[in-house]
Amino acid sequence: MPNAWILSSAFIGYLLGSLPFGYLVARAHGVDIFKVGSGNPGATNVKRVLGAKAGNTVFALDAVKGAIAAAWPMLPFLQAPDTSFMGLVGVISAVLGHSFSIFTKFKGGKGVATAAGGLFVLIPIASLIGVAVWVLTFFLTRYVSLGSVLAAVAVPAASWLMDKPLSLNLVATALGLFVIVRHRENIKRLLNGTESKFVKKRAAQP
Repeated sequence: MPNAWILSSAFIGYLLGSLPFGYLVARAHGVDIFKVGSGNPGATNVKRVLGAKAGNTVFALDAVKGAIAAAWPMLPFLQAPDTSFMGLVGVISAVLGHSFSIFTKFKGGKGVATAAGGLFVLIPIASLIGVAVWVLTFFLTRYVSLGSVLAAVAVPAASWLMDKPLSLNLVATALGLFVIVRHRENIKRLLNGTESKFVKKRAAQP
């Protein structure tokens, strides 16, 4: 397997992941997302500060960059060797880029949306199970962080149970652990009962 392909997948994945959409969307609204709310440039903080439209836009863009990082080596005309492996390299690099962006002094989000986008390309059914777990957890508890942590457990668990290739299972597990570690402060607050629930803002009375 040519090293050039591995390096290309890693480099392009990292650059895609580094695109700081949370920061850019917030700046377009005149806000420095690193200085408001939780200080995290992820979709959840953007949504808390700027509303659903901005937050959902960031989530979608972060997911798309993960999906592209995993999918581009699979384009038939490129004739890349071992496209599945290249996709794994791409999504890992994208999540690292998102969390430690070169464009924002190596600050970044927790990698949930970017990992989800990349894994959806590689293991779509397991990823859909993760989405279902997130949605159910969120609507039952209103904790975004808890939904993300449980989804990070569900996706690799589903991948192992479906007997996917070992490389896919290991990467899904590694990404799940990475997301959980990035949520360690949220986990502490959940255990302490101090984590903030996501509550819709009430419309202003006329």
